[in-house]
Amino acid sequence: MNTTRFALVTGANKGIGKEIARQLAQQGYHVFLGCRDAERGREAQADLESAGKVEFVALDVTDSASIAAAAAQVEARAGWLDLLVNNAGIALDAAPPSQVKPEDIRATYEVNVLGPVMVTQAFLPLLRQGEQKNIINVSSELGSLNLHSYPDFAYHGVNIFSYNSSKTALNAFTVLLAKELKPEGIRVNAVNPGYTATDLNQHSGPLPPEEAAAAIVHYAVQGADGPTGGFFVRDGQVPW
Repeated sequence: MNTTRFALVTGANKGIGKEIARQLAQQGYHVFLGCRDAERGREAQADLESAGKVEFVALDVTDSASIAAAAAQVEARAGWLDLLVNNAGIALDAAPPSQVKPEDIRATYEVNVLGPVMVTQAFLPLLRQGEQKNIINVSSELGSLNLHSYPDFAYHGVNIFSYNSSKTALNAFTVLLAKELKPEGIRVNAVNPGYTATDLNQHSGPLPPEEAAAAIVHYAVQGADGPTGGFFVRDGQVPW
């Protein structure tokens, strides 16, 4: 039986990702901080070391070679992985469907959709060796097609194509991957942290990163009896 719990959080050098890493470390996880920028990654490691065991790993979620190198590093250092949190994400534009630029769609999907797909595929062998076997995809209620169909949805007016649809695609990945991996005991869920004050939105969100991270960690630390194939907020589910 593995006694140490290992976690990888992508986009862990700031915002929600950094707070997820902090809270996981405080709960006893050895947390690998997946960061594209090495300098910021090392700064995050130095800042988080007081919370517990944290370790910077160079990881660009859009670069297959970087992902493979990160997986090799985690395998050498840990041997397995209990928890993967696909947190890295971007929002480049606010254009509606009729005005969005193809290059903005491509760039957004590279990080928000293909990134989690490639990272998950690379780390699946290590997750299969872990005890907890948990994957969390950080999503958004802006990706809910159900909610967007209601005029009284709080963010009905946020009709951004690139970002919103990238989270819809991430939700589809969550559902289909959960179905595929359920026989192996690997759980996959999407979690909406809420509208949070981060660089993604120029710190306009009302929630502090600490509170948003707590919602994600709540599902991230659950064991074999936890849910799979769901879309959650801290206190319930979000419609697809």
